[in-house]
Amino acid sequence: MLGVREHPRVAVLGAGAVGCFFGGMLARAGVPVTLIGRTRHVDAINADGLFFDGLKFQERIAVSAITDVSATRDADVVLFCVKTVDTEEAAKRLPRQALVISMQNGVDNVARIRSATGIEAIPAVVYVGVAMAAPGHVKHTGRGDLVIGDIWGNDRLQRSLADIAEMFEGAGVPCRISGNVEGELWTKMIINCAYNAISALGRAKYALLVSDPLTRDLMRQVTEEAIAVARAGGVRLPDADPIESVWKIGEALAGATSSTAQDIARGSRTEIDSLNGYIVRRGVEVGVATPANQTLHALVKLLEASTETAGTPRFLSPQSRPA
Repeated sequence: MLGVREHPRVAVLGAGAVGCFFGGMLARAGVPVTLIGRTRHVDAINADGLFFDGLKFQERIAVSAITDVSATRDADVVLFCVKTVDTEEAAKRLPRQALVISMQNGVDNVARIRSATGIEAIPAVVYVGVAMAAPGHVKHTGRGDLVIGDIWGNDRLQRSLADIAEMFEGAGVPCRISGNVEGELWTKMIINCAYNAISALGRAKYALLVSDPLTRDLMRQVTEEAIAVARAGGVRLPDADPIESVWKIGEALAGATSSTAQDIARGSRTEIDSLNGYIVRRGVEVGVATPANQTLHALVKLLEASTETAGTPRFLSPQSRPA
């Protein structure tokens, strides 16, 4: 058990927009948090605090920030927020004693973490519209809630879920425990496949995607393919209609742009291989055709190749990465 009332020590590994949002909310509530991220953000946070530009408040939050990944070693809980392309490399730096919560896009990160390290992480399904507007400045545009669960049947993790939820709820972050977190992860994956690539390719916010009849039709095709792949692979999706879930995100996060669009704008590698690209690969394995997802995957890869900054080191190479 975490002993939440005594506040566990939390390290946020990969403190970009998502990590700064949830780490900032916890720190604001008095939880001892260390943000581990890129030099430009760390320097700004250490100088002036994390500027949290929220929907309900704007303030500077005093929080520890560092570029050295070894800062995770004293943590009770690690919020694992690195890009999916860095999962295995970053996982090798995780402390064995800590509870690890994967707050990443995609459906296979916790399996990859276990394969690389033997650590059984808790998957978290993240719903938040957020971006880094400037060094040390996190801009919140919508939602900000979590779904967590245990896919391993691990008694320690199951006993800790209530404590984790209580920790986040105490910081003003709604956190629901699901008995079917795999299905919840797939629902979020389906939503990401519908929005991320099209938002990046069209340089458009979510509200425009769902209001335009042409992109809305494409999003439906992408969603139906992803649903077919999930069901063919034996995934039990939640009872809610996945297509309706896609449209509701456009309403809840109307002013958001996707993380893929933000990566392209920065000249960074995207996570498209773990989104539409994953659906394509899994579709081949289960015998489901995925032409819409395949097209979006190919186009984002082309755009990524034309915009990625040559020679930009990855997050954990070596201890920090310039933004």
